[in-house]
Amino acid sequence: MVDRETDRLIDKAAGGCAPDRAAAFCLADAPLEPLMRAAENLTLAGFGRNVSYSRKVFIPLTELCRNVCHYCTFAKAPRRVASPYLSPAAVLDLARAGRQAGCKEALFTLGDQPERRYAAARQALGSRGLGSTLEYLEQTAGLVLRETGLLPHLNPGVMDRAQLERLRPVAASMGIMLETVSERLSQRGGPHFGSPDKWPARRLETLRLAGELAIPFTSGLLIGIGETRHERISALLCLRELHDEYGHLQELIIQNFRAKPGTQMAHAPEPALEEHLWTIAVARLLFGTRLTVQAPPNLRADDLEPLIRAGVNDWGGVSPVTTDHVNPEAPWPHLDDLARQTEAAGRRLVERLALAAPYTLAPARWVDAGLASLVLRQSDGQGLARTDDWYAGAATALPVAATRWSGPARRVAAARNTVTTLLSAVQDGREPDEAGIAMLFACQGDDRLAVFEAADQVRRSSVGDGVTYVVNRNINYTNICVHRCGFCAFSKGHSSRGLRGPAYDLDLEEVARRTVEAAEFGATEVCLQGGIHPTYTGDTYLNIVAAVKAAVPGMHVHAFSPLEIRHGARTLGLSLETYLARLRRSGLSTLPGTAAEILDDEVRAIICPDKLLSEEWLEVMRIAHGVGLRSTATIMFGHVDQPRHWARHLLRIRKLQAETGGFTEFVPLPFVHMEAPLWRRGRARPGPTLSEAVLMHAIARLSLHPLVPNVQTSWVKMGTEAALLCLDAGANDLGGTLMNESITRSAGGVNGQLLGPREIEALAHRIGRPVRQRTTLYGQLAGTALCAAGVARDERPRPRVAPEQAVVAS
Repeated sequence: MVDRETDRLIDKAAGGCAPDRAAAFCLADAPLEPLMRAAENLTLAGFGRNVSYSRKVFIPLTELCRNVCHYCTFAKAPRRVASPYLSPAAVLDLARAGRQAGCKEALFTLGDQPERRYAAARQALGSRGLGSTLEYLEQTAGLVLRETGLLPHLNPGVMDRAQLERLRPVAASMGIMLETVSERLSQRGGPHFGSPDKWPARRLETLRLAGELAIPFTSGLLIGIGETRHERISALLCLRELHDEYGHLQELIIQNFRAKPGTQMAHAPEPALEEHLWTIAVARLLFGTRLTVQAPPNLRADDLEPLIRAGVNDWGGVSPVTTDHVNPEAPWPHLDDLARQTEAAGRRLVERLALAAPYTLAPARWVDAGLASLVLRQSDGQGLARTDDWYAGAATALPVAATRWSGPARRVAAARNTVTTLLSAVQDGREPDEAGIAMLFACQGDDRLAVFEAADQVRRSSVGDGVTYVVNRNINYTNICVHRCGFCAFSKGHSSRGLRGPAYDLDLEEVARRTVEAAEFGATEVCLQGGIHPTYTGDTYLNIVAAVKAAVPGMHVHAFSPLEIRHGARTLGLSLETYLARLRRSGLSTLPGTAAEILDDEVRAIICPDKLLSEEWLEVMRIAHGVGLRSTATIMFGHVDQPRHWARHLLRIRKLQAETGGFTEFVPLPFVHMEAPLWRRGRARPGPTLSEAVLMHAIARLSLHPLVPNVQTSWVKMGTEAALLCLDAGANDLGGTLMNESITRSAGGVNGQLLGPREIEALAHRIGRPVRQRTTLYGQLAGTALCAAGVARDERPRPRVAPEQAVVAS
């Protein structure tokens, strides 16, 4: 039986109110089952079904150590090693083998300052012109970083401030196991006797200094070496106090002692599983959802399910290449086996980097500036490891796993209850909240398939099976722009010569000529956008509309983002309403929903700090809808943003649509990174993963249902194969034929500038869907404008597609 006070304490902890120092010791005698129930609930609340791991290569830089821990087989005397230190070549060989096997972390493990004990270590270091092991660690970690791109995680033991500062530029993270705060274990007869670096105060000081320097650190306890439960609680509280002050403890390892032959503790009893589970559960209750709790899976290979139930949400580093040199008797589990066992416990194995997700998502604070770009390049929007090689705009092959995402191969097993409950609500048209949408973006495995299937069902019930498209032409009339958006490789400064061609400014005659050419090709729409040219005024945009309508009176003019609208109104001293009304009278038909990027000013401050704010974008659209101009809505995602930002964006679009009903469609635009300035400066991720890109289409369909009827997938950014996945996950429209797509091309996109009606029809038929050409407003075309006539038009000479061939030089 649980006494009432302990019962209340556990219940409060399960609700997120962690026990204070005095109350924490009441858990020493708490029964295991209620502890584990509370810990599991906390873990699920904080981390969902994900159990993470890092794919690492283990680099034992030196097995010499000045300490003599009585349970350790890693540390050896010089006579028992072939060389005091691995050579740089040997280090690189291991790192390259890890890179070849898909590893992203290089775990450097080494003994503590062996040069302070062994002449052999001093001589080996001296032969390299070095005075310490930590100097050599700095060199080799930097070498691995430069040559392989693996992210080093360093475990060099006790360090002072200067040593930590020197290692920070070559380490994504570091670690030191506190093990215990029991000083008696360092006295004669204890397992740490003769090990000066194992005195708790020294290790706590290293952890404190790391916190001051904002270095993500891993620490933890080694249980079963003679400590009591009260001493374990004391150790956990010491770590919690440090984390409360600095927030730098990314992982808490609860490791069980293993008796090893040949050590002084070879015959010592190992801790029972129940003791291990108790310690994990208490750690979870003391830290709540703020910290990852880890247990090495190779040390309890048959007990992974109870470890998870006790509060574990991470397996630590697992190597497909090297052994666990610290516990060589316990081989790493094969990753496929680890995934199956984790799945059997009702969880999902996900790969992370050497950094835990919250630290990956905040590199400016936690990672040295020289390392931040590597972290961003290897991470996704959740802060986990990027696990596919698909990139928007890059014409890369789809990952093999994606073949299960659509068509007959998509067999949805049981999704978790929280996901099915939310999917049921949004399918009924109820508005989700930010947390719910963010949770859907975190879905993997069967949960992800359930999201795709639900979105596809909503699409089918809302707009049917038809795939629509519009025959249009893009006319980007200038790439000269006064703004400096970090994601944009299209814009040029005045008279600049960039990576993707010169600056240009089309005259009105060229705009008219391209409009006529588009009409001859069968286009019903021209989409006109450009940079904010320093000499443009509101009259410029009025004149562009007039030129189009004079050339082809019946052409639908889909033009001018909210940024251009605000610029035009401001230069003429007009209100937005007055200026939009004038544009409409001149022949403007609809507005593209670009310049939205991410409707969250936290993100905009990074990617487009001199551009209009979120509310300003929404204001233009609200007024445009009010004067009778409908528009599209977009999101440009996968750079510095996170799922919470995506959720806020979708909810703001939904709120405005509920007010005005003016959005015709929602268009996800994955960030094309190759030539983007933000990417080239190492300050952005390389666009969304394929999973994130397809989920965006699916979750947009669900989040905006039933208010926004159409979801478009951009073939020029997604590529045709990935666009088909989106059509099976909630999208119903392939957008336009484009003809002169240049913005994505400027960013490095290689998916083409034109996709004709015949090609679009063939794509839709590949997934068994009917196809029809539409108007910009999704109306039905009649007579010769229907798709069959569009196929014939494919045989006509195609328009010229290089905007710089007919320009007024600027």
